[in-house]
Amino acid sequence: MSKLSQLIRELCPDGVPFVRLGEAFHIKNGYTPSTANKAYWEGGTIPWFRMEDIRQNGRILSDSIQHITPLAVKEKLFPANTIIITTSATVGEHALLLCEALANQRFTALILKNDYSNKINIYYFFYYCFILGEWCRQNLTLGHFPSVDMTTFRNFKFPLPPLPVQAEIVRILDNFAALVNDLTQGLPAEIAARKKQYEYYRDKLLTFSEVARDGQ
Repeated sequence: MSKLSQLIRELCPDGVPFVRLGEAFHIKNGYTPSTANKAYWEGGTIPWFRMEDIRQNGRILSDSIQHITPLAVKEKLFPANTIIITTSATVGEHALLLCEALANQRFTALILKNDYSNKINIYYFFYYCFILGEWCRQNLTLGHFPSVDMTTFRNFKFPLPPLPVQAEIVRILDNFAALVNDLTQGLPAEIAARKKQYEYYRDKLLTFSEVARDGQ
């Protein structure tokens, strides 16, 4: 991690700015087209994501198990490089979508705003969503089923270090994740220990001190 330490010393020695989700992302709700209308489903080609997609295929997704037709689309599709995160029911699970798509109502979509397209490495934010997901699980409103208050969600603040720092964090975590995945033939205790170690270093790498921005 020496390269990362050097980058942090050079580029953000006094801390980094923190940005609110609603400032950096368009926040959209997912939905489920009427299952009674066959025209919304039969022959569908548009990916439509559910929790089953994460459970079966992981957190970086280029296609879905189920698809819908253009008739089922209410507004615009979520663009490629959208993050989806569950904010009700099974709260705090997230994925990065590599394709244009939609998702069901359990998901909230985070779509990068143009003003931040050259400031945020989406894979950096993908890793940060493990922290965001835990925050969601700790900040639930209770009703018929658990959910996250969306006003509070929009005001959640995350650190935004310079792009070279983000890229180095992504490189380190990608390598660490690959090592953990390679342990699938190992002993359960070894796998659990490596996963715990990975989670510790992931959270440590994504922790920054905040520096006040002008006017705040």
